[in-house]
Amino acid sequence: MNWITNYVRPRINSIFSRREVPENLWAKCDACGTMLFHREISDNLNVCSNCDHHMHITPRDRFTALFDGGVFNQVAVPEPVTDPLHFRDQKRYPDRLKAAQRTTGEKEAMLVATGEIGRMPIVAAAQDFSFMAGSMGMYVGNAIIAAAQEAVKLGRPLILFSAAGGARMQEGILSLMQMPRTTVAVQMLKEAGLPYIVVLTHPTTGGVTASYAMLGDVQIAEPNALICFAGPRVIEQTIREKLPEGFQRAEYLLEHGMLDRVTDRRKLREELIVLTRMLMKAPPATWGDLPAPGPDDAAAGTEPDAVKGAAKT
Repeated sequence: MNWITNYVRPRINSIFSRREVPENLWAKCDACGTMLFHREISDNLNVCSNCDHHMHITPRDRFTALFDGGVFNQVAVPEPVTDPLHFRDQKRYPDRLKAAQRTTGEKEAMLVATGEIGRMPIVAAAQDFSFMAGSMGMYVGNAIIAAAQEAVKLGRPLILFSAAGGARMQEGILSLMQMPRTTVAVQMLKEAGLPYIVVLTHPTTGGVTASYAMLGDVQIAEPNALICFAGPRVIEQTIREKLPEGFQRAEYLLEHGMLDRVTDRRKLREELIVLTRMLMKAPPATWGDLPAPGPDDAAAGTEPDAVKGAAKT
């Protein structure tokens, strides 16, 4: 036995050999190309710390940041027939669903939950673009109806985060039927006198834009989100003209009266707290979990210092 070959050399190789680094520790910003550490991205709600580009965020991560203490209860959604048209292109539709479920860890493209934001009970729904491009199928229609029914039953506002490539072609006309179904669900909220707030994220396109995504009492969008029915490439090829800079982006739509606000994701929770309390005619939030001002403070027109500081921010 050669002790140099069998012991010394493996020992030296183990000390100086290249350590494998997990691939998910770093991510590259799609806009500026900056390499970002995964904890930095998570702490910043998937917003680039260099250029403020808003990257994709899953519904669960969004809800964790939105709800008080990251606590929420998922609302059950009725499951439709899996493959009503027996659709097949390069893959069978059930196979595509299973692949998306494995990739995302979610059952479908929309998550519905209840919880509190700033001590205000709400119902929230969010689409997951990573699940078959967040496409609107029968499950998504059922999810929005379930969210509206839950909001009406509990007397809570509904906040919806849209992110979709349009209708799901594998369900054909049944997918397009979700447009009137979800419009009726929104009407249920309006008849009950409950607020419906829509946050349009990148991208929101197709039949989703033509239905529930543009029916909110308040329309908010994340910065530079693409919001449209037909995409810019389709329009350019149709009219054979160059479109204006920033066409169909959130800032362009805000300037032309299609949106009420364009809000950074990191400031969105505070804005939604103020909006829901205002629309529900509730007293202002007490930031920092402080007790509400007493009658003496209200009469004197004073507030605790911590509340004043929070209000300024």
